[in-house]
Amino acid sequence: MQTTPSVFRSELTRNRLILVALWLAFYCSFTLAAPPLLDDADSVHSEVAREMLVRHDWTTLYANGIRYLEKAPLLYWSIAASFKLFGVRTQTARLPLAFAVLALAFAMERFARRAFGSTRAGLYAALILLSSFGIFIFTRIIIPDVAVCLWLTLALFCYWLTEQQTTPNWLLCGAFAACCALNVLTKGLIGIVFPILVVVAHLLLTRRSLRRTLTRLRQLYPITSILIFLIIAAPWHILIGLANPTQGHPGGLSFTHGHWTVPLPTQGNVHGWFWFYFVNEQVLRYLNLRVPRDYDTVPLVLFWGLLLIWLMPWSAFLYRALGTVPWRKTLRPRVSIRTLDAVESTRLLLGLWAAIPMLFFSLSTRQEYYVLPALPAMILLIAAWLNDEASEAESFAVPNPLVRSGQRISVVLLVLGSIAALIAGFFVLHSHLPGPNTDLASLLKQNPGDYALSFGHFLDLNAQAMGAFRSPLLITAFALFGGALANWLCRRDYRPHTANLWLASATFAFLLAAHMGLQIFSPVLTSSQLADAIAPELKPDDLIVIHGEYEAASTLGFYLQRNDLHILDGRSSNLWYGSFFPDAPPIFEDATSMSLKWTGPRRIFLWQDLSDPLPELRGKTYFISQSGGKEIISNQPNPY
Repeated sequence: MQTTPSVFRSELTRNRLILVALWLAFYCSFTLAAPPLLDDADSVHSEVAREMLVRHDWTTLYANGIRYLEKAPLLYWSIAASFKLFGVRTQTARLPLAFAVLALAFAMERFARRAFGSTRAGLYAALILLSSFGIFIFTRIIIPDVAVCLWLTLALFCYWLTEQQTTPNWLLCGAFAACCALNVLTKGLIGIVFPILVVVAHLLLTRRSLRRTLTRLRQLYPITSILIFLIIAAPWHILIGLANPTQGHPGGLSFTHGHWTVPLPTQGNVHGWFWFYFVNEQVLRYLNLRVPRDYDTVPLVLFWGLLLIWLMPWSAFLYRALGTVPWRKTLRPRVSIRTLDAVESTRLLLGLWAAIPMLFFSLSTRQEYYVLPALPAMILLIAAWLNDEASEAESFAVPNPLVRSGQRISVVLLVLGSIAALIAGFFVLHSHLPGPNTDLASLLKQNPGDYALSFGHFLDLNAQAMGAFRSPLLITAFALFGGALANWLCRRDYRPHTANLWLASATFAFLLAAHMGLQIFSPVLTSSQLADAIAPELKPDDLIVIHGEYEAASTLGFYLQRNDLHILDGRSSNLWYGSFFPDAPPIFEDATSMSLKWTGPRRIFLWQDLSDPLPELRGKTYFISQSGGKEIISNQPNPY
């Protein structure tokens, strides 16, 4: 049945209103304000943006007054602009990523609708994206990876549009280059490596020869595209390189005894930004040679396995969706390009897009959120498969292999959903609510070996602590079982479209439960409560000291709006390299200097993790506040 233009516009408007409503509900309302910013990347990145405004320097990034040279600037520019417009608050720090999710949802909707000729495919793509656990949970932390997904999606959409034309439009080629440049300003070299690898691989596999590939590349306005890329990407790279030159005599890479030795900085002897950013942070990080060696990597099996978690429950359809990529047809020798039709070429592009980031990071150091650039491609493939399944059911076609596959998948989801709901119900029935003043951290069993994961602290949870999570566990149980049951019933009755809507509803309910759980757990992950405790009595000349790494209590700097925190026994991680520049402030303390300051007239607030031994301090110590397994002590009593 042919869709009339008026019906098409009506469906499109309805779908977009649904997407905006879901985005407002889950990404741009209560989730902006709570929980507070978390220690480590969340508050460090927000503080870098805040210091941008304080220092009036939009070129060189600073964290706690020290050069922060390892990151690209676009995320911090967007947060700083949000602060400038709306004030320095938790909500405004998270606002740019929320808008990135909205833009990505609309880009996915348009890509799927255009590529597969269906408004329903567009709706599915955007719904799956917004309900993706991976997209949701990794926008609870302020990291740039969802923006990487946005620029990569837009770049490859521009390329796909050029593939629909015999003579490419230079505006599309320029837009592709602009998206690559913005991605480089968001995450570094992968911003151009991923789209170029995907495009070149797609051209080689569809053109079947290097000569035809080069001919096509020459049609894509390479000179104009390179100029647009450089106009956008080059200025900041040049300015920051000039502003941060090499200092002293830092030495160079050497190859001895069969392995590479990377030069370590000493006070006043550091490589400039060009070496640190491109060589150390891009090349050496990929080769696992980066300095400092203060990072871990997710095991390869876990890296791939977590992909199913980030896409659940839609990952149940991933195998079938990936099976639509025409790998065999593409790789078969001596077969003409004409054997791939437009839809098959599109599926091949999406398959390459899904595979290349995963394979790229499989050969390097990796974190679990590094899979995010591959998710949009997988989501588009899943959306296309779900749309084909629904169309087959509505046509009453016989045989109906897609419908039958969907029914089998629904049985698997029902079994898994029932098991997960039973586990959640077990914890609800066999756990006890903690007392009103119980610190959740006191109920946890610490597993520091798992903290390499972004949310590794959640592995500290045990049966005793689960009592604090009864409400989100109940929502999870009803969502997983109810959604899986409704999905199975609807697919059994040959109504896969309704089944997909039930699955989406259950997934959004699970996201609500996940957010509630994060909010309950947040005192363990943030020091904002401690910042609130000392803020009323804090004087400008008071000294705040973190015992350990800056990242362990970085929320103190953001919420107290202080970029002069001192660090005791924690010269490492993000502040390490910048601390060797000659103009770095003297903020690093040792046992001797700390003891001398402790007995002086200046008031000191010392942040301390309760799991670490208290440093030896001369004189008296006074308890100020405790929260989430952390405390603040002082060398002077609390006057309140």
